[in-house]
Amino acid sequence: MAGFKRKVFYVGGFDPRGVRFYHALAAEQLDRYGKLTGEPATISTRRNAGPFRTDWSILNPAQGVSTEYSFLRWDDIVRKAWIRNPLSLGLRAWRAYRANIRHLDFETGKKLGKGPLITLFYPPILSTALPLLLTLLIGGVAAIGLPTAVAFLIGLVAAIAISAPLLKKWHAPWLLRFFVFNSELGGGEAHPEIEARLDNFAEEISASFDDPWDEIILLTHSNGSILSVPLMVRLLDRCGGTMPPNFALVTMGHCIPLVACRRDATRFHDQLRRLAQSDFRWIDIGSPPDGAAYFGVNPMAIVAPDPRPRMELLSPRFHLFYDPHTYHKGYANKYEIHFDYLRMGDRRSPLDFPSLMTAARPIDASIAEFRAIQ
Repeated sequence: MAGFKRKVFYVGGFDPRGVRFYHALAAEQLDRYGKLTGEPATISTRRNAGPFRTDWSILNPAQGVSTEYSFLRWDDIVRKAWIRNPLSLGLRAWRAYRANIRHLDFETGKKLGKGPLITLFYPPILSTALPLLLTLLIGGVAAIGLPTAVAFLIGLVAAIAISAPLLKKWHAPWLLRFFVFNSELGGGEAHPEIEARLDNFAEEISASFDDPWDEIILLTHSNGSILSVPLMVRLLDRCGGTMPPNFALVTMGHCIPLVACRRDATRFHDQLRRLAQSDFRWIDIGSPPDGAAYFGVNPMAIVAPDPRPRMELLSPRFHLFYDPHTYHKGYANKYEIHFDYLRMGDRRSPLDFPSLMTAARPIDASIAEFRAIQ
């Protein structure tokens, strides 16, 4: 019989892969947890629990823990926003980056972290520079024996053929789509589909507040953390400005300043100010080497000088829990680093994903254990 009952609501990032991928990832990591700790943890099959929600159960009999996990789906919206035509992607990326250059508060952005700014601008630079350089190089060589126009046409075709798989390997098209989506989301009118989906999520989460859970966690990753801002506003409105004492917002690899540092994102700023005046527990886990996330940044402080919520800003310190030869290092592994929050290293961390799901204690106790590790 479970002695500790936890409810988790998960909002993922800008990822078209959806619930099947994340259920398989959770199963893989829980299996790894069992092998490394000697505490076999089980995960159930997926259950549809609503039009935009899929549930599964995680059990740790060794500690008497039952975690009910709800994956809140918006991957269908991501797939609709997934620009497939390269010309359309280029045109919308041009508009998005023009808006970013015009509206982004670069001074504030640089103070919060240079890594995400590099990640913001390297996809368009790389996507332009690599084909151009290859065209010049291949066309220049071909022009030795061919007419110039023909040589550079061959160079262009060859450059596109060579560049496409390389850019995909470096996730440049994915990042371009991600930045286009958030630029359009942050700088314009409210996205009707997102607004309706967040209303649905808020109903699902608030319905759990009357149930006897020892802990309720709203867990978000990457772009899901941007959505957590308007989602938390909805939850606070339903709770009169104070969240239940057993509730915690946990953000992993958040990229909220990508929208919050836009001068034209006035609606989003108002939502952050609303959070800054409320009472709830916010725990952020961000890795310094993660170039797609902001480490040690309280997003509310960007627009509100003295935020009220109790916020914990933590580094997962992956280097302590991975062996040197398996730890993701370098720019080639930036994508993998961004997903390490949802994995387990070579040793158990109190804040790794399977440990948070299987611990017979609230997250504050896990944080206390984590802080005691030298």
